[in-house]
Amino acid sequence: MDALLPLEEAIARAESRVIKAVFPSTTNHYFTLFGGTALQWMDEIAFITATRFSRQRYVTVSIDKTDFKKPIPAGTIVELIGTIFDVGKHSVKVEVKIFVEQMYEHTRDLAVRGIFTLVALDENLKPEEIRVQR
Repeated sequence: MDALLPLEEAIARAESRVIKAVFPSTTNHYFTLFGGTALQWMDEIAFITATRFSRQRYVTVSIDKTDFKKPIPAGTIVELIGTIFDVGKHSVKVEVKIFVEQMYEHTRDLAVRGIFTLVALDENLKPEEIRVQR
């Protein structure tokens, strides 16, 4: 069996980042990122972060809170960052932030922040204990 990794090291190693361009096809009638698209991107990065944390199967069971702080216009760049901040017996909580950057300026602002809870599943799709291995 693989050795277990210290929790702090596993959390640091699991941080995940994705950069995306916001094209008009992902915006609403106000030419800002559609909220459903933002949530889809956030759920995906939360899943990736949890999977990298313990290399187990995960499903999202809740989105505890999502704050849309600033609109994300078409023609901008966004960075999504997923970070584990709480580990339970069967679940992890992942904080996901979306930062918006103007394409041709050196500005960066927090636009969206959300908390996602994911549960680890065994091969029978039943909750299983989280184990962090090397």
